[in-house]
Amino acid sequence: MGDQIQPIRGMNDVLPDSRAAWATVENAAKDIFEAYGYKRIRIPALERTELFSRSIGETTDIVQKEMYTFEDRNGSSITLRPEATAGIVRAGLNNGLFHNKQQKLWCSGPMFRYEKPQKARYRQFNQIDVEAIGFPGPEVDAELITMSAQLWGRLGLESPRLMLNSLGTPEARAVYREALKDYFSEVIDSLDPESLNRLERNPLRILDSKNPDLVDLILNAPELSDYLDDDSKFHFDNLLKMLDSVNIDYEVNSRLVRGLDYYSRTVFEWVTDKLGAQSAVCSGGRYDGLVSQLGGRETPAIGWALGVERVVELLDAEQLTVTEQLPEAYLVAEGEYPRSLLLRVSEELREKLPNACISMDCMGGSLKAQLRRADRSGARFALILGMDELNEGKVSVKALREDTPQVMLNMYDLASMLLGQLEKSP
Repeated sequence: MGDQIQPIRGMNDVLPDSRAAWATVENAAKDIFEAYGYKRIRIPALERTELFSRSIGETTDIVQKEMYTFEDRNGSSITLRPEATAGIVRAGLNNGLFHNKQQKLWCSGPMFRYEKPQKARYRQFNQIDVEAIGFPGPEVDAELITMSAQLWGRLGLESPRLMLNSLGTPEARAVYREALKDYFSEVIDSLDPESLNRLERNPLRILDSKNPDLVDLILNAPELSDYLDDDSKFHFDNLLKMLDSVNIDYEVNSRLVRGLDYYSRTVFEWVTDKLGAQSAVCSGGRYDGLVSQLGGRETPAIGWALGVERVVELLDAEQLTVTEQLPEAYLVAEGEYPRSLLLRVSEELREKLPNACISMDCMGGSLKAQLRRADRSGARFALILGMDELNEGKVSVKALREDTPQVMLNMYDLASMLLGQLEKSP
């Protein structure tokens, strides 16, 4: 036997034991999106590198350091998507989705960034992404934030806290960028190498620094709110009023910026103190210039993305119980001829109970061994098919979780009994 092949560092397997937590997060998100009228879109994992260099920005850490980029066999530069927004906008432009139309879209799937792997931060990570394109007012900002708050409520999460800020228009932000550059240039000897690099490329990113030695410098830096244009102030003030009207708590954080160049006006993050250094579980904002930047017309847009791994970790950190779907019934057979009918009987049950989980024994052996497997499966009932049952046109039902007598039921009564158990389940 040869050596086992190991996975690539930072690209993790999601094992069956985790399926209940993942399904809980993904199903809750899907249900909320559908309730708000958002439609699913699926985009490729591979895109032309130009898409991300034009949208995210040549000077960002993602483009400069983190993207998985390579040449394909035709010599074209190809990149594994580091985020979903640019791909969704590209798909919308290519397929005419934004021509005199508004779109509410969502997608999910793996993203890829070459970063140092750590808890809840991986090189292949899964995101759920929501975008509303063609809506200029603060109403859709409030709706998107409310949807994320609804998701935390649906999952039972209590630790996420909402941080909000407005970056203003690109023009206002350009003035602020120069003010920041002047300020940090005066204390240049106190900056670390990363901040020195950001000073030239994008001084707003210095406000993102996690270096404790820079805390006081950052606190005393010019405030973005002092440079906002009147329209952005009006937009932001109305957003806050709408969030107040639905009792969503928030903190206005004037130091909150986004790492991608395409953001403008509203930006927000849901943060938690339960995941160590990886505090952000959901981030988003408005990107009114991106559609035109990628070849379309001027089109307002906003979106957010959450990391599924981080939310799954947060469920565990908050000690929330995730219910795993176990089989309602496990079919076993006694004898060669009854075993040949197991598949037919199980399929008839699945047809009558499409929402039930019905397992069928595929190992054989003695009835005792099959019943042991039925018990280990977590099923509530073992359904026993033997010659006595076949002669009467029935199936024996043995309760595995309750001390009740074994009974024989015909197929109709069996389906009705299992349906009743399903309806009583939490």
